[in-house]
Parts: sequence; structure tokens; C-alpha cells
Amino acid sequence: MFEGQVYCAKRLNILYHDVEIHYHAITNLTGAMARKYAWKGWNKACRSDVTHVCDQKCSDCMASPPCAISDVRIPCDECNRHFRSRTCLDNHKQSTSTTKSVCKRKRCCATCGYLMTHGNHECNRRLCENCKQNRDVDHLW
Repeated sequence: MFEGQVYCAKRLNILYHDVEIHYHAITNLTGAMARKYAWKGWNKACRSDVTHVCDQKCSDCMASPPCAISDVRIPCDECNRHFRSRTCLDNHKQSTSTTKSVCKRKRCCATCGYLMTHGNHECNRRLCENCKQNRDVDHLW
């Protein structure tokens, strides 16, 4: 991927093919990276925007740029998580026309404190990546 040093509001993603010596315009960044989610800020791809972690995004509310850290963390009664500031708390409750809010997609279990990004959580069990079922944590050992 070509990354120029141009600072403007509009962005054009292009891919250079060194055999053809040609630039191709990327109209679908997630398709070009073969992932469900691609963060445009750094041309990084991952499985989900909720699980995406980087220093250019707030790990609590997923806002970019990251929220400023304050001394006191503010709790959210709906998702059982704590946030950096009042703005961070407000950001995580906002939904867009295409996605649910972070509050609805990312929550902590009230019993065991496990951070859930899917609805099929069982306390003291984890989703196994191999068999795709909730199993005891040590079931592969």
C-alpha cells in the first residue's frame, strides 16, 4: 500500500503492483484486506472493530483520537465497564446508522468480570477457537 505524506480531508487508497508497474485504486478497503474490519487510520485489518487495539484509538470507547485519561474512571451501569472521562462514557453509547453502540457490543460479565464481545458467554468457560463451543479454559491441555 502506498502511503504518501499528504494531509487533507479526503483519502485515496491505492495499491502498487510491482510486476505490472501500475497503481490500482482500492474502492473497498475491507475487501482488499480480506477482513470484516479495516481501520482506515493505519491501513490495519482485524476481525472486528470492537477487538481492534492500537495507540490511535481509545481502548474504552473506540474513538479516534484516543480520549484523555483522567484520575477517576466513570462506570457504566449498562455494560459494567469503566471509562476515562464523561466524554469517553458518552462516546461509547453513541451508535451509527450501520452499527450498534460500543456499549451494546462490548460488555463485562457482572458475575466473573470477563470482557464479552459475543453473546454466548458462560462464566469460567471460554469460546474455543478450534471447536467453536464454550469449554473449560483448560480443555485443550
